[in-house]
Amino acid sequence: MDTSRTTAAMRLALELARRGTRGVNPLVGAVIMDAEGTILATGYHRGAGTPHAEADALSRLGTLDPAAAQAATMVVSLEPCNHSGRTGPCSRAIIDAGIGNVVFAVSDGGKTSGGGGEALRSAGLNVDHGLLEAEARDLNHRWFTARAHHRPFTTLHLAQTLDGRIAAKDGTSQWITSPRSLLHAHQVRASVGAIVVGTGTVFADDPRLNARNEHGEPFSTQPRRIVMGLRDIPADAALKADSNWEQVRTRDPYEVLALISARDIGHVLIEGGASIATAFLAADLVDEIFLYQAPLLLGAGRNSVGDLGVETLAAARRFRLDPIDGEAVRLLGPDILTHLEPLPAETGTP
Repeated sequence: MDTSRTTAAMRLALELARRGTRGVNPLVGAVIMDAEGTILATGYHRGAGTPHAEADALSRLGTLDPAAAQAATMVVSLEPCNHSGRTGPCSRAIIDAGIGNVVFAVSDGGKTSGGGGEALRSAGLNVDHGLLEAEARDLNHRWFTARAHHRPFTTLHLAQTLDGRIAAKDGTSQWITSPRSLLHAHQVRASVGAIVVGTGTVFADDPRLNARNEHGEPFSTQPRRIVMGLRDIPADAALKADSNWEQVRTRDPYEVLALISARDIGHVLIEGGASIATAFLAADLVDEIFLYQAPLLLGAGRNSVGDLGVETLAAARRFRLDPIDGEAVRLLGPDILTHLEPLPAETGTP
């Protein structure tokens, strides 16, 4: 196999991976090549519950005779998984397809999902790994971090004015952003396993915290609603419409994530308010940010983020643009949506 073509295929796999959606699963792309290095099929993982990148690529491959399949190579940005979750093990799918060669960039390392490379070798496939490993690890660095700390992947929702306000001086806050932004935020809600707000948000806005479509109808899958804080929630609070909620009487973000992890929830959305956002940011527990910015200026009122303990510019919390399907910044009606992730610690200034 031409090494340059394999490297080009891995770069394509990484590019494809970036089209996916971050969350409980990592971003993964896959490319299948024939013996001459011609690309036969590609695939990527679109999010929890959808086919993994390897299965997606195999579904687009078509029929190969056994000799051609044996000569083919699958290039994938992460070690194929070796367990059954919502989908079957990718290692088994590759073996069943008769693919003879696999190159992956970085090992999975998970207790349940890892081991795919060894399973493939045991089945007689030629397996290599480490190609563009640094780039592949960088792509999912926060996913690796969350898993290493046995906590859910954590998304932060911020909806603010141009000057960073989430409420006016008199406390009014509904609605700063547009219906388009609100709909997108509800789509994000529908993709997570839990949503967290503070008691202050419950008292100020009385949110339902469910995920609704453009017609105001609930999605079929709903996140668990979690309130953190010490004050008692009013008996008639809108989020108490059903039993899919609970209160965690703490202000400690680590304790909240530990409880969510114990519920076997792998992706959580932090939605409000400023004190909660600040606590998670200060503890470096935020893995991505959806920042909705409305073309408004208030000049006074509540900030979206409070004191992070940063006393000098060198200590600032730094983020980078993180494209989803090619776009890190886009318009939602009159608003601007920016998708961000923290810089890897070793990256330094952008």
